[in-house]
Amino acid sequence: MEKIDISSLPLPQLTEWVTGTLGEPKFRAGQIYRWIHQKRGGSFAEMTNLSTALRQKLEERAFLTVLATRRRLESKLDETVKLLLELPDQNCVEAVLMRYEHGLSLCISTQVGCRMGCKFCASTLGGLVRSLTPAEMLGEVYEAERQAGEPISSLVLMGIGEPLDNYDNVTRFLRLVSHPDGLNIGLRHISLSTCGLVPQMKRFAREGLPVTLSLSLHAPNDTIRRQLMPVANAFAMEDVLDACRYYIEQTGRRVIFEYALVDQLNSRPEHAAELAQRLRGMQCHVNVIPLNSVEEKALRGADEAAIERFMQELERRHISVTRRREMGDDI
Repeated sequence: MEKIDISSLPLPQLTEWVTGTLGEPKFRAGQIYRWIHQKRGGSFAEMTNLSTALRQKLEERAFLTVLATRRRLESKLDETVKLLLELPDQNCVEAVLMRYEHGLSLCISTQVGCRMGCKFCASTLGGLVRSLTPAEMLGEVYEAERQAGEPISSLVLMGIGEPLDNYDNVTRFLRLVSHPDGLNIGLRHISLSTCGLVPQMKRFAREGLPVTLSLSLHAPNDTIRRQLMPVANAFAMEDVLDACRYYIEQTGRRVIFEYALVDQLNSRPEHAAELAQRLRGMQCHVNVIPLNSVEEKALRGADEAAIERFMQELERRHISVTRRREMGDDI
């Protein structure tokens, strides 16, 4: 008999499984769900308000996903903590804890590796190994909270992987992590970053999940974007921006444009002027990112003067812009 991962099941599906497969009363599903997602039970033996017979049935037919910390790095510059988390199959992903005035934020991974191939990103070096399950993404959050010793107030799906390339698992995770009987993190406190998979962006806009959408743009036009992001060969920038406008229309949420400044390639004032022209009239914000150099990549970040000139040009043209806070640079 093949066991199923009940950590990934939404409450309605868990209820159906508990009543149908196990032949148990409906209220047992709620007890099990709260054990997994509130009390963070790592084994069925811990679920002491369930009968011994029910726990035995759970052992025989189901399993729970629990992640372990293989390595922990603490920044000496600030309170940032990077965790290397081991999945049940011994693959690993990274999660990063960041301290802000509003509380503790966690950046999680959605895949082991990535197949998008962005030229500035270290996550693509080994390609895509596999996608994470909803339970594994939840496991990142639960293990990070255990390490931190306090609740996480906001989430960023911006670690290893392209979230919309793992669409079904990511949307199920978002519903699990925001469920009142679980972690209950408000969707408006969650950001999802995508490189611009247009069909998935439009589908996501209709999900009723009003998270903040962050688009990795990194260029003012297709010519430059294709040099940085292979996905630009599949989806033209205007199509990507149309999908962003659709997201704004469906959700009422502004879109964040991530823009990593590469020396000379996309960081001159004329690039800022062209970007401003494209974004004019859109409910959006530009998040300028000083590029982190990747040893295996040839790209180098723009200098401080170029970053300042770029931001000033956007501001002059009435585009909302901030510089991403640099955290944990030493790790």
